[in-house]
Amino acid sequence: MDFTAWPPLLVVDVESNGRTPPDLVEVAALPIRDGRPDPATAGAWLIRPPRPVTPRAARVHGLTDDVLAGHPAWDRAAEEVRGRLGTAWIAAHNAHVDHRALSAHLPGWTPDGVIDTLRLARTTLPGLPSYTLDHLIDHLHLDLTAAPAQRHRATYDAYAAARLLLALAGRYPTWPALVAVAVPPGLPGGPGPRQDPTLW
Repeated sequence: MDFTAWPPLLVVDVESNGRTPPDLVEVAALPIRDGRPDPATAGAWLIRPPRPVTPRAARVHGLTDDVLAGHPAWDRAAEEVRGRLGTAWIAAHNAHVDHRALSAHLPGWTPDGVIDTLRLARTTLPGLPSYTLDHLIDHLHLDLTAAPAQRHRATYDAYAAARLLLALAGRYPTWPALVAVAVPPGLPGGPGPRQDPTLW
């Protein structure tokens, strides 16, 4: 895999307050440069949600209302997040979830494409008993010693998904070959030309 041929790509992860629909409480965007995660230029935002964090969500990621009380509301962080994402490709584990949440919070934002490491793992490693991020980390012996924070925080999970993406991408000879198996149907960036709707 020639990583220099990759377009701009950010591995993203979001955490929510556990409500329906969800309010974001953390967003991370980690660039991939020359085949490596680049934490030095990553973006990370903690968000004070308009509704309280549910006890279940707080148990998962550890972000309570008290922890988030001093952080900006989404309307103060949104443009910075939008600017950091731009139109770059994004990647995430179970990318439908992150793409849906970001799209709902950033009206009009559309990435050039969406890589799903869950879809990629199922295609590349058929027959595993589980495709959770935790199981894939263990199965591939991914080195996460440099990961920030802890599991289920957006910065950690983005770093873990980046390591997973790179470990699996090395099994494909080109970027188009990777895209052909890693972009879920209906999300931006899939193989074939994108056709804009017309009046006729």
